[in-house]
Amino acid sequence: MNYNPNVIKFNKLLISFTMKTLTDIDIEILSQILSNFGIEVCHIDLHAEIPGSYWGAPEAGIIKNQLFVRPDTPVHSALHESCHYVCMDETRRNNLHTDTGGDYDEENAVCYLQIVLANHIPGLTQMMLCEDMDEWGYTFRLGSAKRWFLEDSNDAFDWLKHANILTTQKQPTWSLRY
Repeated sequence: MNYNPNVIKFNKLLISFTMKTLTDIDIEILSQILSNFGIEVCHIDLHAEIPGSYWGAPEAGIIKNQLFVRPDTPVHSALHESCHYVCMDETRRNNLHTDTGGDYDEENAVCYLQIVLANHIPGLTQMMLCEDMDEWGYTFRLGSAKRWFLEDSNDAFDWLKHANILTTQKQPTWSLRY
């Protein structure tokens, strides 16, 4: 069987989707972006298990500051796990292995930040990432990631601004949460 990045085996089910995987972007640019936060992207072979993956392959895994990905890892997954690392406090970062934890407000901040970071990846936009988040199954009060981001995410932005992760112009500071 030839490799098709749009068909994956997820928990023994074959799922076909159109969401962006790491084969659709320049992984070196993603690595450079995440290195601004002290995150090291670790590439795993296509059919290997992913260390630190909460959901299992092909979803990204995280252990401390190492993000584990395969070519078929969805971009939203790599960004989501990375944004958890950025948004958690230092104690949790130092002990991070697989389960990122966090509360409701932090989870919203993670989702908001991953959407903001999408615009820093050539070939990806915030709205494309929102579509991928919806396809994967993220749920938001307004029914879609796009509507949440555009209409109902002020609390998440305020959280990120207060934590010095985003500027008032909604741009990354490239800092970790205090």
